[in-house]
Amino acid sequence: MMEQVEISYRFSTPIQIKMCDLDPFAHVNNGVQCNYFDYGRSCYFECVFGEEIDWLNMDMVLVHTELDFKNPIKTHDEIVCETAIYHIGNKSISMIQQLRDIQSGIVKTVCKSVLAGFDRTNEQSAPIQEKYKEAICNFEGI
Repeated sequence: MMEQVEISYRFSTPIQIKMCDLDPFAHVNNGVQCNYFDYGRSCYFECVFGEEIDWLNMDMVLVHTELDFKNPIKTHDEIVCETAIYHIGNKSISMIQQLRDIQSGIVKTVCKSVLAGFDRTNEQSAPIQEKYKEAICNFEGI
């Protein structure tokens, strides 16, 4: 079980549940939930950086992720993906996200991830750009 982190989520994006997301028990498949977190991560960065993200040229990559599936997501749940960054280092940032039912307030799944700076030309780690750090710090108030 992952370590608890106290977070104030300043960003949220709605998630549309599709029939193809469901398993035979009419729950959202665990693997599909990873896609929901990817979508939430992209929307977060576009909001915070104020520009469309080109992931083929973005100089950060996902290097670690862990999920806790707390409650099943069902067909008619109204889900949002809430996202926050809680730590910024020289070469990495730590992000936490949760899928939460907006009607009941119940947290369905929690995801902690680490993104690292990456030099795509030389295919090696790199520092997180200062412009990204500044934008994140301003948005998160850290």
